[in-house]
Amino acid sequence: MSLLYKEESYLLRGAIYEVYQELGHGYVEMVYQSCLEQELATRDIPFHTQKRYPLRYKGILLKHEFVPDLLCFDKILVELKAVKVLTAEHRAQVMNYLKVTELKLGLLVNFGHYPGVEIERIVL
Repeated sequence: MSLLYKEESYLLRGAIYEVYQELGHGYVEMVYQSCLEQELATRDIPFHTQKRYPLRYKGILLKHEFVPDLLCFDKILVELKAVKVLTAEHRAQVMNYLKVTELKLGLLVNFGHYPGVEIERIVL
């Protein structure tokens, strides 16, 4: 079985590692997001920031929306964290985003981990 979006994932991982190499751990999530956006732009990786997706319950449009951190290549959702430990709730968040967006791959990225950034692939 081949890896889903292998080349795109490789490019994203390179940008993520570069941000961590420059900053290390200890910053808040929005700092990492700003730096990653800059790195993605520098590498000509297409992305959207905090694209809004409507949420429905039994066919009824809710006032709440899902807002993932990044959508890259129009097919890979990237959710950023800056926490000591990723939890089941973080993984569930990405799974829910994938369901709502009908995307197949999410990257859960934790810049708060020491001694290195964590990147988890979550496939729907």
